[in-house]
Amino acid sequence: MVNFAVVLRSSMCIIVKSAGMVPCTVEIEPGTKIHFWVPKKSGEISAGKPTKPAVLLIHGFAGDGVMTWAFQVRSLSKRYSVYIPDLLFFGGSYTDKPDRSPEFQAECLVKAMRILGVDNFVTVGFSYGGVVAFKIAELYESMVKALVLSGSPPVMTDSNVNRFGFSSMSDVLLPKTVKGVEFLLSAALHKRIWLPNRPLKDYLKTMFTNRKEMGELLEALINSNDTTFPTFPQRIHLLWGENDKFFSLEFAKHLHIKLGEMTSMDTIKNGGHLVHLERPFVYNKLLNKFLASLH
Repeated sequence: MVNFAVVLRSSMCIIVKSAGMVPCTVEIEPGTKIHFWVPKKSGEISAGKPTKPAVLLIHGFAGDGVMTWAFQVRSLSKRYSVYIPDLLFFGGSYTDKPDRSPEFQAECLVKAMRILGVDNFVTVGFSYGGVVAFKIAELYESMVKALVLSGSPPVMTDSNVNRFGFSSMSDVLLPKTVKGVEFLLSAALHKRIWLPNRPLKDYLKTMFTNRKEMGELLEALINSNDTTFPTFPQRIHLLWGENDKFFSLEFAKHLHIKLGEMTSMDTIKNGGHLVHLERPFVYNKLLNKFLASLH
């Protein structure tokens, strides 16, 4: 019987391959590996530094790299060397280490990028991936030229958890039932779409396989009510859906001010939390405009 989530993911892989990218696995150390999509000539890990400016795309919590960024790759790959990792316990990435913090995710991605020959890049982060992107910029300041964030604060707090009336982040981002997946999609999208139970059930089965570890990632993500975060010397661009239900436009405007004068912002109408999937052409145009301003 056909698994609709597997078919969808296979279609996304075809899109990414058509943009000249190939999958590879980078072993950070014994027991820890990161799965990547990389430019074709970098398919061999020893290929060396990219010939074009590097862009690192970091996915959110309810999908892996290719499911999140497939619609951005063709738009970016003509001018940039694009790198799309799966974070630990998503897709093909795994570790036997006990650390579940965003700091550890950031450390592993940076080690992998260095192995791939990339020591300078722009980081684009969405949601959970944005938290990791902020952490990379904080810990490895000299490597990150700039940051682009969508639907993501520098830290997640208890107040974010209670936005939908649930007692924990896992209740929203790690659904156990088809109804839970349906709610997650309705919250993440600006325009609600109806799907039959079958593809929702397939998505639940396919995309939430490492449930224990993913639950631990969410526990490590919450940073109590301490909203302090460091000053970032890099240029930061917020690319936000005007109808984001997880992190509202007002939240984004406040974040814009708080991050300081090196921060700019674009908003996208009729876009929710998944604005890069709902409005990919507008998102890509604005993303390319910001990247062009850097180079």
